[in-house]
Parts: sequence; structure tokens; C-alpha cells
Amino acid sequence: MILRRFIASICLGLFLAGPALAIDPPYQRQMERLAEIMGSLYFLQPLCKAGSEDWRAEMAELIALDEPDEDRRQRLAGAFNGGYTAFARSHKQCTPASRTALTRLLTEAQQLSREIHTRFAE
Repeated sequence: MILRRFIASICLGLFLAGPALAIDPPYQRQMERLAEIMGSLYFLQPLCKAGSEDWRAEMAELIALDEPDEDRRQRLAGAFNGGYTAFARSHKQCTPASRTALTRLLTEAQQLSREIHTRFAE
């Protein structure tokens, strides 16, 4: 009887715990920030007619190279979309502030990509 209750409580605990989530790689936070920046650039660059990079294609390639699980893939795509949306809400035309943001975002993206590569590339 005691054993049966113990087993039932373990089963209930396992049921309530839900599925185990994969552990994120140590560079996940930087990757999400890079994805957010790339989404912002995807909006700002055409708005200001500055450059011809296809940031969406670059993001897709980055995700493919990283080979994340579905949860991480969704978070990276969400960060990209969030960056795009944040600038789309407040920038309707190219202004000096848009150009400044574009320059700062490009600089930050270069720094992040260099840091990720230096610290975590094989």
C-alpha cells in the first residue's frame, strides 16, 4: 500500500513535470540578440536605401548552420521578427535617427558575430 502510493506520487510528479527541455548552448543569448539586430536591419536597410544585404536570407543561413532544435529555432525566429516589428512601429521613413540606429546596429552585429565566432566556433 505504501509502495503503491509512492509509485503513484512519482508518476503524478513525472506527469506534471512535462517534457524535458534541451539545454541551450552557452551562446544562445548572443544568438538571440544577433537575430533581433538582423531583423531590425532587415527593416531599416531598405527604408534608408543603405546596402543590399538580405538579412532574412542571412538569418535563415545562420539558423541552418547552427542546427538548433525546434524550440531554439522558434526563439531565434521570434527575436528576428521582434527586431523587425520594433523598428517598423516607430520608423515610417528614413530619418537621421534611423540612420544612426542602422550604423549602431551594424556595429553591434559585427561585434556579436566576432565574439560568438571567437569564443564558440570549433
